Formats: sequence, C-alpha cells, structure tokens
Amino acid sequence: MSLPFKIGVLQLSMEPLNETVQMAQACEAAGFDVFWLAEAYPWWRKHSLEARSSTATTAIIARETKRMAIGWGIISPYTRHPVQIAMEARVLQEAAGEGRFLLGLGASKIFMKEIGEGERGREVGPGVVLRESIEIIRAMLSGEEVKYEGKAFQAFAPPLKAEAHAPRWQPPMYLGATGPVLQRLAGAMTQGLLTASITTPKFAAYSRNVMEEAAKKAGRDGSQLDLGCVVVGSIGEDPITAREGAREMAAMYLANKVQNIKGSADTLLACAGLAPEEIQPIADAMEKGGRKAAARAVSNEVLDKVRPIAGSPKQCIEQLEEYHTAGCTQMMLELWGEDRLRQARLFGEKVLPHFHKK
Repeated sequence: MSLPFKIGVLQLSMEPLNETVQMAQACEAAGFDVFWLAEAYPWWRKHSLEARSSTATTAIIARETKRMAIGWGIISPYTRHPVQIAMEARVLQEAAGEGRFLLGLGASKIFMKEIGEGERGREVGPGVVLRESIEIIRAMLSGEEVKYEGKAFQAFAPPLKAEAHAPRWQPPMYLGATGPVLQRLAGAMTQGLLTASITTPKFAAYSRNVMEEAAKKAGRDGSQLDLGCVVVGSIGEDPITAREGAREMAAMYLANKVQNIKGSADTLLACAGLAPEEIQPIADAMEKGGRKAAARAVSNEVLDKVRPIAGSPKQCIEQLEEYHTAGCTQMMLELWGEDRLRQARLFGEKVLPHFHKK
C-alpha cells in the first residue's frame, strides 16, 4: 500500500506569534495537510527577525486549529535535553489530540554553530546524540520506568502511575537530515526523513534510496516511511511575479543554511547542480545588504537549479507531481513573497484539489 501524498507548509519561528497563528489558520482553511514549524535561531537578528520557541508556538497553533496536523520541523536535542523534549511533546499531544502531532528532531548544525553544542556535544557525534534522544523520548512517552545511561545523555524517571492523566500514545517521530549518516538513522528508527531546503527532485530520490536501504537492514518496510521535502514556494496567477518570493527565500537559504552545513550538503548541492562559486556572491550580498540584496544576486539560472514550487497554479501542480514521482510523500512548502495568506488561499483553490481528488 502506497503512502498518501500530503502537502503542507513549513515556516520558521522567526515571525510575530499572531502572524504565525494567522498563517496556520489560513493553511488549514485552504486544505493543507500539515503545518510544520522549524525553530529559528538568533542569527536572524542580523536581518530584523527574532527567533521564537517553536514548541511553545506550536502548542498555541494546535489550540487555534482543528483538523490540520502540527509538526516540529525540527527541534534540536542540542538545545533541549531529551527528557525536556518529551515533556514538551506531552503538551503538544494534549493540545493537538491523537493523530495531529508530528515530532521532528534534527541536529540543527546552524544552531550548534550559533550557541554551542550542549551536553557532551563535543565528545560524541550527531548520530549518537540523535539516536539516544529518540530512545529517551520514546521511553519517557511510554510511561514506563526510565533508566538510561548513554554516551551523550543520561535519563532517569519512575514509571507513570496508571491513574495519571497523560496521553498514552506515541507520536510519529521524524528526523531532519541532509547527510547519509542521519538519513540512515531515520530509515532505521523513525517514521520518516525530512530533508533540508534546496531539496530538488534528484536529491529527494537519492534520500529516499538511502532511507529505504537503511530501513531494509533494520528489518523495516522502507516503502511505508515518509519522505518530507522542504521546498521553497511562491504562487500567483502571474507566473513571472510569482517566482520573486521564491527567489528571496532561496537566496536566504543559499546564503545561510547551505553555507553552514558544508560537507553534509555536498550531495544536496551536487543534485542541484550548484557550485560554490555560484553561492558565494549571494552570501556576500546578504551579509552586506540583507535578504533583498541577496535575492537580487540570485540569477534565473540559479533559481531554476533550486527547483522551487513557484509560478502559476498549473506550474505548481506540475512541479509537485515531479517531487511526488521522485519519492516525496510530504511536501513542506516554505511560502514566501507577497501576501502569503492570499498564496495559501490560491493553493487551496487551484492546486490542492488536484491532489486531494486522487
């Protein structure tokens, strides 16, 4: 049985709370399946944006919506102990209800660079940190006694009493990963893999293969695991102007995120056909003149290589179909540009029905 193709929106937690809640409500009204919130980091202050807690914000969003799933996409155990993550997951379980909360974890190398690597972070690699985090969170949410002594973390908790008022289900867990080590961990241990922005159909197919091979080695059916792809998005009736929002968001990621995940991003960039010399001028422009200047440095050729979901509704449908064919089962559109509430409505009116009727 094939997995359903879900289309959601991903947003960074660097905007005012009310605006984020309004966007989530607009996405639900439009018919999107999931609203993912990625945790921003203090670097964005350089560009007049303030990072906010995604766990706190998603709890509010869960209360202010009814149907759409709410996802952490992602939070990092380098900034929270896994026991604390489990405690915050309890809040989301209660706020969203069973079946609506998706728990996404990742190393978040940019955050590590910004604020430090946390408990024992310099002594063990991200693979150990993430594996132990998954094990501790699951143990805590099971309600059973926890006695855990690992290389990165320790965790101890008595069993949860039968009469305690607490959710008893395990939320689906996802792992955000760009490099093969963590992608394989996603296949071996979680419900699915979430890729980074600048994901192309070629990188989606590569990631699907890595995840499924690891799942097979772990005795799991990889075809039943989700592949969530974070892709820049911008829609409008005029296909030319609609691409401009995607240009600005692509510039921000090319200048910042990809620059900060060197090494693990090599395959990501190779799949996009992007060379370092194409990215450096964009990074320089962002540091000197901000995100608008960076956007002006993104040529049409570079934007085409990023493979955004951008343009007219018809073009967006065609682009989404290509990602689905490549193995993506969860589209995580990072909408940017003019009037994103209107963009959400347009997706709901002219794009999402094409996929929901299948």
